[in-house]
Amino acid sequence: MTTFMLVHGAWHGPSAWDRVVPLLEAAGARAVTVDLTGDHGLHEHAALVAAALDGAGERVVLVGHSYAGLVVREAADMRPGSVRHIVLVDGWAGPDGASLFGLAPAAFVEVVQALADTSEDGRWIPAPPPAAYGVTDPGDAEWLAARLVPQPLRTFTEPTLLAGAVNLIPGTAICCTPLTYPFDRFGESAGYRTLTLDAPHDVMLTHPEALTGMLLDAVQEQEARSLQ
Repeated sequence: MTTFMLVHGAWHGPSAWDRVVPLLEAAGARAVTVDLTGDHGLHEHAALVAAALDGAGERVVLVGHSYAGLVVREAADMRPGSVRHIVLVDGWAGPDGASLFGLAPAAFVEVVQALADTSEDGRWIPAPPPAAYGVTDPGDAEWLAARLVPQPLRTFTEPTLLAGAVNLIPGTAICCTPLTYPFDRFGESAGYRTLTLDAPHDVMLTHPEALTGMLLDAVQEQEARSLQ
């Protein structure tokens, strides 16, 4: 049985995967989520994922959405023997020392910093509305808006710490189109097989069936390559 460890992106929580988990389980896989909410930085988030990997009991497929692309790669670098495959879903990724702000366009940094400046102490980024993630269905937007939470600013400014072990783990980058940011380039730079999916950024909410199929296919593709 394949275990998928699903890690949500900024402003979201584990509930982001609520529509994907039962689909993976129906396909015979095991699915677990990691909670990154709370007052933590990037390195603390990576440590939380590493601890979850320690408790998994087997090598897992580690999936990171958006900001969590940075998190799962640092966690995998810490526990390379616990990860069989990495999947980035519209995920930010870069080399050692890269931060989300360092990878993002200047316009993105300016907007997010301005949002943080509106918070009481400047340490938190208020959540953008559901439409910012491509969620426009009224019911889905209402559901998501009730679950979005502020994001610590330091998660976007802290640089990743990578020793290089993560570079030996195979990976897949699933990029939603039309692209909002160069997630395809991030995946290619990491050496991952890069795929596209016609869906908005919060694909796990809007297109859970299609995303689940691509997650399962990523594992099958890796196994097929290992037999060659």
